[in-house]
Amino acid sequence: MTSTPALIQARPGTRGFSLLELLVAMMIIAVLGTLGFSQYRKHSAQARYLKAQDDLKIVAEGLDQYFLKHGFFPDFGSFDAMVDGNSSLVKESLIKVGMSAQDPFGQPYEGKSSRASGTYELKCAGDPANQEDSGPILRTPGQVTGSSPVSAPRSGAGPSPAAPADAGVQK
Repeated sequence: MTSTPALIQARPGTRGFSLLELLVAMMIIAVLGTLGFSQYRKHSAQARYLKAQDDLKIVAEGLDQYFLKHGFFPDFGSFDAMVDGNSSLVKESLIKVGMSAQDPFGQPYEGKSSRASGTYELKCAGDPANQEDSGPILRTPGQVTGSSPVSAPRSGAGPSPAAPADAGVQK
């Protein structure tokens, strides 16, 4: 009788995984992957919306600081003009250099400010794929409107302490 090495001999029923076991394992991995991907997309959209809110807040605070320094808002016809490298907001270091004129969803921000009317208005259209939860954002002196994708309460609902009290009053 010849002897074969123990590694080559296989006992019946212990040769590996059955096809059913492999299918069950692959289904579990697929379900977990689907759940993980959907949560990733949800949180990614929330992060983009919060980034848009933050961008508008930075420019609004820069405009408020300009008002406090000069006593009036600068004349800007567009958001592009506000964040341009030659803008008075950038030159006076009231907003950071290189801010994008497009929101994180790829749409242009809208904005204007006026010395004559003594006010400004900044807008973001929000998430085009989810207007119900991440709708448009609007910032004016002392006021923020727009839905928030996070459940934490927003502190920007009332007048802002940095906003000038008479910014919306025409003289």
